[in-house]
Amino acid sequence: MKERMLITGGNPLEGEVRVSGGKNTAVAVIPAVLLADEPCTIENLPDIEDVRALVDILRSLGAKVTYVPGEFMTIDPRTAEGFQIGYRDSQRLRASYYLLGALLGRCGHAEVYFPGGCEIGARPIDQHLKGFNALGAETETHGGRITAMAKELTGSDVFFDVVTVGGTINVMLAAAKAKGTTIIYNAAKEPHIVDLANFLNSMGAKVKGAGTDVIRIRGQQYLHGANYAVIPDQIETGTLMIAAAATRGDVVIHGCIPQHMEALTAKLLEMGVKVSDSDDAIRVRTLGAHRAVNIKTQVYPGFPTDLQQPMSALLTTARGTSVIQETIFEQRLKHLNEIARMGARVRIVDSMAIIEGVPQLYGAPVTCTDLRAGAALVVAGLMAKGITEIYEPEYIDRGYEQIETKLRSLGADIRRESFE
Repeated sequence: MKERMLITGGNPLEGEVRVSGGKNTAVAVIPAVLLADEPCTIENLPDIEDVRALVDILRSLGAKVTYVPGEFMTIDPRTAEGFQIGYRDSQRLRASYYLLGALLGRCGHAEVYFPGGCEIGARPIDQHLKGFNALGAETETHGGRITAMAKELTGSDVFFDVVTVGGTINVMLAAAKAKGTTIIYNAAKEPHIVDLANFLNSMGAKVKGAGTDVIRIRGQQYLHGANYAVIPDQIETGTLMIAAAATRGDVVIHGCIPQHMEALTAKLLEMGVKVSDSDDAIRVRTLGAHRAVNIKTQVYPGFPTDLQQPMSALLTTARGTSVIQETIFEQRLKHLNEIARMGARVRIVDSMAIIEGVPQLYGAPVTCTDLRAGAALVVAGLMAKGITEIYEPEYIDRGYEQIETKLRSLGADIRRESFE
């Protein structure tokens, strides 16, 4: 049986909601536990498909995992003896490639197939391999499999040609137990990189500079166990902010970090949306019409590519013409072809989308093409008149915990049903 999501739009979202733990942090922190020499307990993990996939992978390597969704995950890596991740497990999530850095740091040998995840454009791993090579590893790609081996990892200078979140994380993992000091230049600065560094340090690692473009890691032979809670999900926070604005509602989002949302907040304010915040909460409300704005995706702290898709749905009914430049992933505008079926006026030229605001979207059958595209279709459905049928909602489950439940608590008419 397959599933589809049904949304009857037109209800303003109102009330209070709490965000889950960060997906992008979780998929980096869980593999990092393999570097520990004692058990670790992680809290505030989102109960999403990517996390469940990693549980299965760690167990396949021999680690003992106790996972109570919504409460904690305890991982004992001491029994993990494997270093190979099978094809199907590698394909279950994009972040499976973090097992390369974690296993390389743990036992000097890692074999992982090219990862799966969403098809949003080229996501090469050449910078990851360049970093491993700088630490003294030999790498090879053959038959869709990536192999990394090293008798001993040695700290070194790593110069990334481009800013890469995945490459930064992978080299941090490998370097945490390398001999000597590794310095990563042109490092990514995303909040989940800072959170990973904090987790590694809680185990006794020596990581400095996370959140800047130069990160220093002094390798440690022994890393002890730790208890750690991951940060709130930046992208879920942003999606809920956009959904509140799109439905002209009034929503307070609790358990978030407002400083992580500054790029989105600035654009919402530019559109005429009212946004206010406190220490760990953001209130979003709309009192009038939305104005068109231009967006260019950039690495953090610029406007995040993961929020471009939900934001583009909001812009389809803004007054005037908006221009979106997607600079990170060249195929991350495909969802607009689906939203066009709902009445949006969109023209796509290479990696640029020109959106002419319309008064109303209308419900229609649409299909998810990737995780954040799914979030965009949910936003569009909440805005639309009539019923929107979203097919292949399993993409959404990869990154959003109980999104229907949270939206229903705010007044949305949203449900899921099975069909043949």
